Amino acid sequence: MAEKTRVLVVDDIAETRENVRKLLQFESDIEVVGTARSGKEAIQLADELKPDVVLMDINMPDMDGITATGTIRQRNPIAQIIMLSVQGDPNYMRRAMLAGARDFLTKPPMADELISAVRRAGEMAHVERAKTAQVAASVAAATAQPAMGAGFVNGRVIMVYSPKGGTGVTTLAVNLAITLHNEETRTVLVDGNLQFGDVAIFLNEQGKNTILDLAPRADELDADVVDGVLLKHPSSGIRVLAAPSKPEHADHVSSDQFGKLLDYLRKVYAYVIVDTSHALNEITLTALDASDILVLVGTQDIPAIKNIRLFLDLLNTIGVQRDRLCLVMNKYDKRISITPEKIGENLKQPVAGVIPLEEAVVIPSVNRGIPFMVDNKTKTVARAVFALAESIRAQLSRTGE
Repeated sequence: MAEKTRVLVVDDIAETRENVRKLLQFESDIEVVGTARSGKEAIQLADELKPDVVLMDINMPDMDGITATGTIRQRNPIAQIIMLSVQGDPNYMRRAMLAGARDFLTKPPMADELISAVRRAGEMAHVERAKTAQVAASVAAATAQPAMGAGFVNGRVIMVYSPKGGTGVTTLAVNLAITLHNEETRTVLVDGNLQFGDVAIFLNEQGKNTILDLAPRADELDADVVDGVLLKHPSSGIRVLAAPSKPEHADHVSSDQFGKLLDYLRKVYAYVIVDTSHALNEITLTALDASDILVLVGTQDIPAIKNIRLFLDLLNTIGVQRDRLCLVMNKYDKRISITPEKIGENLKQPVAGVIPLEEAVVIPSVNRGIPFMVDNKTKTVARAVFALAESIRAQLSRTGE
């Protein structure tokens, strides 16, 4: 018997909630498991009921549906959100999608339209649940017997890189790692900028264990040793492999050792995020070879675009397929006429993510060592990172396990 799609209906109008419930109750493959009157109640019930699909009204008195959507998706990435609004404003649609919504319907929706949307979203939820269950089982098996090299369905290595400095690679890598991490898809963040890595500082965890504690043992890594060296960020739960504390120590880690460390970590973690230097050294090239997805970061200035074009030409030369790329425009300022669409056309590579310039949020988070995905999840820049994380998940699904 096919698995039913579990639906949570959220609307502040009782009549609307009841009408939607009655409409869906006649579908044998759909089950309304609960109704909520507000955004706050929706978050609470989503935590308790673990629905596959949430039908979410946008305009509610205590917390709007877009804010509630972001929170629900952060806590339960499997849940698919369908936004309902009397306003067909494109701006509402854009904000809803950035918050993590999968679909947007104008109220009142046609019966066939609503049922079809619920079924599509339900199928996506079932696929995501199956994948996360497989990853969780594999992670558990790998954690139980890591030294034996247990047959883990490989975690995914995501390299974050820019051929030009100052584009915000480390900021993006840190916050992306936090966004991708949850109990079912554990994430480790590796600082691959061995000379001047800042990941530990961004997380206020500097001055502790580093990659130097593992590199000499790359051929015989032990679960207890690795666990003892990795830093655990208390606020987010991600693990971190920090860069050496002194630039001159970078030469103590060979590219071969670095590659073996990445190979080990992907057997234990669902996601291995690698923050890299903009220099194409042996460590960076090793990360490129190991990566499933390359998040290529650029900005709107001409030198950055020029460097990305040169790098893309290099990738073509060495045979790296474009389907491994995820081009991101960081620090996007809508006042500048160079748009993501123009950049994508110029580079013949679509822009998959746009992270807005929001210095009032980003700069204080860096200076305090508290990533904005920890304490500023509702800000525009945080929603954009969340949307990027979902885009990367989808891209990894398309490229296969």
